[in-house]
Amino acid sequence: MRPFFLLSAGTLLAGIGNGIAIVALPWLVLERTGSATSAALVAAAAAIPLLFASLLSGTIVDIVGRRRIAVASDALSAISVMAIPLIDATFGLTVASLAILAALGAVFDPAGITARETMLPEAARTSGFRLDRVNSIYEAIFNGAYLIGPGVGGLLVATIGAVNTLWFTGAGFIFSMIAVSAVRLPGAEKPAQREELTGFWASTREGLAFVWRDHLLRSTALLSMGVVAFYLPIEGVILPAYFTKMQTPAYLGWVLMAMSIGGLLGALAYGQWAERLPRRSIFITAIVSLGIAVLGLALLPPLWVMLLLCAILGFTYGPVGPITNFAMQTRTPDRLRGRVTGVMSSTAYAAGPLGYLLAGPLIDHFGIQTAFLLIASLLMLMVLTSFFMPALRELDIPRPVGEEGWSQVSDDEEPDLPPLPPVQIGSLYPTMPLNHPGSHARKSES
Repeated sequence: MRPFFLLSAGTLLAGIGNGIAIVALPWLVLERTGSATSAALVAAAAAIPLLFASLLSGTIVDIVGRRRIAVASDALSAISVMAIPLIDATFGLTVASLAILAALGAVFDPAGITARETMLPEAARTSGFRLDRVNSIYEAIFNGAYLIGPGVGGLLVATIGAVNTLWFTGAGFIFSMIAVSAVRLPGAEKPAQREELTGFWASTREGLAFVWRDHLLRSTALLSMGVVAFYLPIEGVILPAYFTKMQTPAYLGWVLMAMSIGGLLGALAYGQWAERLPRRSIFITAIVSLGIAVLGLALLPPLWVMLLLCAILGFTYGPVGPITNFAMQTRTPDRLRGRVTGVMSSTAYAAGPLGYLLAGPLIDHFGIQTAFLLIASLLMLMVLTSFFMPALRELDIPRPVGEEGWSQVSDDEEPDLPPLPPVQIGSLYPTMPLNHPGSHARKSES
């Protein structure tokens, strides 16, 4: 139980720090320059390294070890984000320097996220929790972090200013590092049954090839790319520009908090839905509902309507993360878990910079609402393609146990998981069987 609690704490703390930065960084740029294009450039500068860092992070985790990389990533992230207020106080910030610092901060995040995620199946099994429910709780914790972070960020920006708010982002990473450093799990130092890696680039290509050959993972990766390309600019550029124009930083925090509240509840609800409904139906309903809610937001209705739409958006989209995690966990062998997780993350990041670079000029040339409507329409078209992806049916099709991954089973059964490595006598965390029906599930991620 303790390893799961520590991973959950690390996820929550790092997520709160990042949630604060989501509000503080664009507000800082808009406050200093008044340019949506400048804010988009900084957001893109932070997003571009995520593509390469996340792609390579899984290989680094598989080579160096899961806990070690998680701790190092948090430490480096804290240093990079705290450098922003330090440089502002000494040399002064420019758009270029802020973009560079944002990029450096973003480089370290994917490795920490990947490392923590690859420890989750062992944390679940030592705690005796069901896989679907474990993933639903993990996503709830993640959304909880982004519920707290943006709300706190909006209040801090309004009281102490955007640049000083970034000290709290750094503090989140420091406390996350402390929590994760105390985790003791089988496979935390290196993947179980790891074979000798044939080289850094060859190992990375092996993860890419595995995802591309797996029809389900490939389809979910492509969908994630499309959704991220059109959704991230809304959260990272359009909404900050809109509330900056209104001079209401707290409202931005409220909107992001509403999304996170909905996401938290939706992720928790998935733990119950997965036992009764097909995963494919839940998945498609979730992403199509996201498109509908974003179209409503693009009309820029009154604040209370925006808050309601954001809560609905979060709730309906909440199951997507747990379902994607389930697909990776049940189809990926342990030795490739880090690389596959990194590849799946990198596909989501790949389209982010394009969306950011599209949103900024659209706002400057056509205005916030027109740009919002165009991007929301493109997002709606993208999510509708999910109806024409037959590979998504594999979310509910059992497959044999073997090298390709764990078995998928019916919703009222538990996956046939491979055994954990033996635990030495005297270990603090003896291996426990996966839970029996009726047990409660929990899990975390960042």
